[in-house]
Amino acid sequence: MSDEQPPTETPDGPAEERPKDREKNTRTETPAEQDPTDEKVVDKTESTVPTDVQKYERFKKMDGATYDRVNGFLRDRTYITAREWAIARLCADFRTETGVEMTKIGENLPELVPFMTDTYTPQAVNQARSSFEGKVNKAGATFLYGAMSGFFTAEELDELMYEVTEVAKFLLEVEGVDLAVAEELDAEDRISTVMREVREESARLRAEEVECPHCGETHDV
Repeated sequence: MSDEQPPTETPDGPAEERPKDREKNTRTETPAEQDPTDEKVVDKTESTVPTDVQKYERFKKMDGATYDRVNGFLRDRTYITAREWAIARLCADFRTETGVEMTKIGENLPELVPFMTDTYTPQAVNQARSSFEGKVNKAGATFLYGAMSGFFTAEELDELMYEVTEVAKFLLEVEGVDLAVAEELDAEDRISTVMREVREESARLRAEEVECPHCGETHDV
């Protein structure tokens, strides 16, 4: 008589997996049986992004760029940060008759600007815009004083204007502005002419009486 016995179940479970069990374990869901929840979530997420945000392409040339790299470039050449630059641009583009759409900008910041990864509150957007405006104001006063003080010769002022204009044009091109060569040269000529006039008028001003912008008193120079 043989010692072999048929597989029997033990308290710990079946001794051998049955064919039906194997078929059940290896069975996969068909597309019709899959939970459609994931697809609905994707559709819902896409539908929450405003149409004008989806169509916004101002910073598309920056795809793949990191915040640190963009910020480093700007800090080496300007007083503004990447955050201030991006938000100032957005505030100009998303301005309506009632004001700037700061909530929309903040909530959709990662979709609008590739190198921005976090959303912002309206207060944070406003703070970045105010910081940008303050730095432009101070930089403008510093530059204009340098141009009016007689520190630069006419040739040095032309060279300075060329350098700063190149940086400004590069940022505009990154934002998607297409500048033709003829337009660039014309803009440079007009800027150079204006700055020469500023230098000449300021030289005349320095030789005359000037009025203090704060106290209103007149002083001989």
